[in-house]
Amino acid sequence: MSTDIKRPFTAVLGVREDVLPQEVVLSIQRILESKSASESDPLDMFSSEFDPVEILNSYFPDESALSQLDAVQARLTQTEQDLQKQIDELQLELSRDQDPNRMQLIQEMISVGLHRFTPQQIIVGFTADSPQYKDLLGQISRIREKATESEAVVRNITKEIQVLDVAKKNLIHCMTTFKRLQMLVNALGQLEGQVGEKNYLDIAQTLAAVKQISASFKSFNTVHRIAQISRRIQEVQAEVRTKIDSDWEKFYAQDPTRPIKPSAMAAACKVVDVLGPEVRMQFVERYVALELKEYRRIFRATDEAGQLDNLSRRFAWMRRLLQTHENEVGRVFPAEWRAGWHLCAKFAEITRDDMTVLLSRAGSKLTVKQLLSTLEETMEFENSLGKKYATPFDQILKATQQTNAARPSRSISSAFEPHMGVFIDAQDKALSDMLSQYRGPKSRTSLEAAGSTTDETISTPVLVLPSSTELFYFYAQSLDQCASLFTGQPLFELCALHKKWLRIYAEEVLVASMKKPTAIQPRKSVESRYDPNQVKSACTLVNTADYCHTTALEVTQRSGIHPIGLTNYSQLEEKIREKVADDFKPRVSFQEECDQFVSVISSAIQTLVREFEAACEAAFLNMQRTAWATLSLVSGQSSYVDELTLAIEQLFELIKPRIEQKKYLRNFLDKASGAILGRFTSALVKSRPLKEIGAEQLLIDLQAVKACLLKLPGESLTTSNYTRSITKTTTRLEALLKVIVTPVDPTEGFILNYTLLIGDDSSLNFQKILDLKGTPKTEQNDLLDSFLAITSTKPELENTSFLSSLDMDPGQAVGLGSPGPIATSGSDTPPKIDHTSKFTDFRRFVSFAVRRDSMPPS
Repeated sequence: MSTDIKRPFTAVLGVREDVLPQEVVLSIQRILESKSASESDPLDMFSSEFDPVEILNSYFPDESALSQLDAVQARLTQTEQDLQKQIDELQLELSRDQDPNRMQLIQEMISVGLHRFTPQQIIVGFTADSPQYKDLLGQISRIREKATESEAVVRNITKEIQVLDVAKKNLIHCMTTFKRLQMLVNALGQLEGQVGEKNYLDIAQTLAAVKQISASFKSFNTVHRIAQISRRIQEVQAEVRTKIDSDWEKFYAQDPTRPIKPSAMAAACKVVDVLGPEVRMQFVERYVALELKEYRRIFRATDEAGQLDNLSRRFAWMRRLLQTHENEVGRVFPAEWRAGWHLCAKFAEITRDDMTVLLSRAGSKLTVKQLLSTLEETMEFENSLGKKYATPFDQILKATQQTNAARPSRSISSAFEPHMGVFIDAQDKALSDMLSQYRGPKSRTSLEAAGSTTDETISTPVLVLPSSTELFYFYAQSLDQCASLFTGQPLFELCALHKKWLRIYAEEVLVASMKKPTAIQPRKSVESRYDPNQVKSACTLVNTADYCHTTALEVTQRSGIHPIGLTNYSQLEEKIREKVADDFKPRVSFQEECDQFVSVISSAIQTLVREFEAACEAAFLNMQRTAWATLSLVSGQSSYVDELTLAIEQLFELIKPRIEQKKYLRNFLDKASGAILGRFTSALVKSRPLKEIGAEQLLIDLQAVKACLLKLPGESLTTSNYTRSITKTTTRLEALLKVIVTPVDPTEGFILNYTLLIGDDSSLNFQKILDLKGTPKTEQNDLLDSFLAITSTKPELENTSFLSSLDMDPGQAVGLGSPGPIATSGSDTPPKIDHTSKFTDFRRFVSFAVRRDSMPPS
């Protein structure tokens, strides 16, 4: 094979060798050369001169040759199998030397692409100027032409067969149609005879068959004969309906002269079912209208019998009607018609319209008692119907509502929903009356009410105000009552009312009770300045506000000793969300009201802290009266410390059993400890001058106070934050006192001790130490000059320290960066930026530099 041939075959077939095997080349040439093949088999001559009749005559020259049909067919099948075998062998030979993936691609192109791709696309691997390319292109074109010719030949051969198939199909369809038409005519004639005899059972069967058969002739209504039959069917149905209506009138009127048996009307109902759902609905509506005609006449909204007070008579009348319906006339209706349901639905529609008129006419005269009594009676009647038919009343109304109804079916009780404002107003008035004794300037506080009902000899304290539990008990009752009636707009309005009275209770009852004097007995003496009643009241307020907060919002369960014996409380917000309609769920929130109760808790704890400070006031006054500058020696802890620790322990023992939640006790301890240490700092400043001995004695006292505060909570209440806060504040006080204890002489040692313990270079803070120490004014200037000289060489020192927040003229107790009376534990008070102090430091620094420059050189 030449180089021109070898290259394109390699490109197309992916051959890695120089030439294809000789037997493969010969096989391909044998397939492509149709000339030799045409001489062997005339069937291969698919050209314009191909004559299938001639070939068939050659195989079957006469009628006797048809007996060889099976043999010819077998020979053709064998030939086909031989050719397929040769193709498989050639493919096998090619697959030995060719890339399998490439071979698969070529096969797909041959099988699918002959009609999809052009010859140029198929032989893209050959060069355009080679003879092989032109020859292969011609062979492929001839193959395509022969395939097209074969397709046309097959189409011509099968054309007449297809025509025969269509004719056969049409003939069968015509025969079937004529047969059905004959059945329809016969059934229609039979139906006409049955209608004359009024045999409803037979009529139902025959009419059903006639309607079923006639449905297949809808497309033939343009045919005159079919149109006549269709009109006759409609006339017969109208005639049947007229006869049924006439018989029904006689049966319903119970005419003794022409009695109609119930069995006959039951059969007539089957005929109505065949006539269609619209006819059946009209038949039922007619029956319902006849049954409720008397009800409309008796219970008119303008007559006395139709007033709200006689609502029970309406329901009693309907119960008797249903009983009569089930025992007499209604027995003829099939069960699937649910005629009783339609009676109830129509009765509900009439009664609801009457109730709407009557309630609107009542207006402001409608009382909550009348509203609730009639509404509960209505709902009881609706529930009884639901039980009677084992289906909720709302489902009965939906099942009987027509698709084209002008308005949706609604229950009788829905007429009361727009008037539930009367119920809401009644709840508002009841809440106002219930809490009126605790509101207003002359009212009796809830704390006083709780104190008057509690015997002092009873060991168990009142943890929660009874007024709060009464409030939520009332809430639960009103909520359940309203939810049992309506869960839409009325329940949401009740929720808004509950929120309103929670705010009033927090502001006008709880907060107001803290502003009113609750002390039954006056403060006894200077040694006991706190008010026990005020402490007890504040503890009760903490528990009450926490109870209100938890019951209104938080998803928790509380247990403990409470008034009225309640141990577990459901959350008001969650309960309302469960009951209210879906449209109102996102709008239900008690967050603002709960925030108010948190504010009440904070205020009550602040009151306890004030009482705590008042209890310790006498001890701190004794601390201030002590002449610390005249002490000559250090002994054990001072007497005022014993008094202070005793007051702290006694008051905490009074508070601890009265606050239920430990988190509030911890919060109180954080604030109270900060207040005590702040008051200790204030008394220390007011007790100046302290001198070295006095400061050393105060160090011992401070350790005793620290030990008392650390031991006060006990193991159950002690937290790391509490311990860390006390330790932080006392460490600062200890540093302050240790600087004061340090002797002034030598000056460098005193100043160095200050920088180590205090850690700043503020001359103002240094002067505070000198003032607390009681250093004479004449010596302070030299000490300040030395301080500025030494600290100027220490750039690592800070500008401020905890002494920056120390007030040297305290009006109130302020600690050294410790939590104030209402601060949380562990928070540092930011240092006060004092522009005056900076100016003073700068002025002193300038004066020191001037004096230093004027000194003679050493």
